[in-house]
Amino acid sequence: MERMLPLLALGLLVAGLCPAVLCHPNSPLDEENPTQENQDRGTHVDLGLASANVDFAFSLYKQLVLKAPDKNVIFSPLSISTALAFLSLGAHNTTLTEILKGLKFNLTETSEAEIHQSFQHLLRTLNQSSDELQLNMGNAMFVEEQLSLLDRFTEDAKRLYGSEAFATDFQDSAAAKKLINDYVKNRTRGKITDLIKDLDSQTMMVLVNYIFFKAKWEMPFDPQDTHQSRFYLSEKKWVMVPMMSLHHLTIPYFRDEELSCTVVELKYTGNASALFILPDQDKMEEVEAMLLPETLKRWRDSLEF
Repeated sequence: MERMLPLLALGLLVAGLCPAVLCHPNSPLDEENPTQENQDRGTHVDLGLASANVDFAFSLYKQLVLKAPDKNVIFSPLSISTALAFLSLGAHNTTLTEILKGLKFNLTETSEAEIHQSFQHLLRTLNQSSDELQLNMGNAMFVEEQLSLLDRFTEDAKRLYGSEAFATDFQDSAAAKKLINDYVKNRTRGKITDLIKDLDSQTMMVLVNYIFFKAKWEMPFDPQDTHQSRFYLSEKKWVMVPMMSLHHLTIPYFRDEELSCTVVELKYTGNASALFILPDQDKMEEVEAMLLPETLKRWRDSLEF
């Protein structure tokens, strides 16, 4: 069976895996003059969110690979976790516990309220765009207009997740599709224009997550250095694709002899970065098996110029 994943890419900022993003001094939220005790507690909870997101990301990745071993896998762990955490505001008892455990939270160490406060903090931090880096992410819920949501749910959704809920007539599927697509198009500055292509008239709810990310590399790439080269889908099968070629590039780098892979970090302006992991030939499965929070930490701690 062919594998089409010779390269692993981890977008740390978008995935919400980087503790440096999370350790913001003003924690917990909604306090004008937080005490030192509250600041320490907020930082601890935020780091717990980072750890849970890493665990969730790698666990989900492995499940997706098992289900589609011959496909490329592209997903945003933070998009999925924030959407499910947002949805959990309306859950109770076993359903609530299963959602939060599925997101890899230890409920004996972190309360439900602290989990939501951590997501609130993270989303506010990530959505603070600047001239150098623009990031806009969030959730929205479109609910059949004959149903009514509890005021507490809509208030918490807005306060904690910046999320909105819209009454939607799904009997008019064309109008409902336009409502959802226009909302996402507006939030992604026209980059995602046709998220929903078809809607069943029996639909009762649509939960949407969106991300818009725009930033420049610290070391810009000259498009003239693009050339056609072979990209191998398997040992004997390849296609010609445009490749970026650089002769002189100084970036954080780590050669992992233990896992037989190479790790590089590409930095963006605005304090964002992405990790790229290139397994040696025939070592993809070994690297995938070791995708763990401690592996990511070791890679990041080992990077050097």
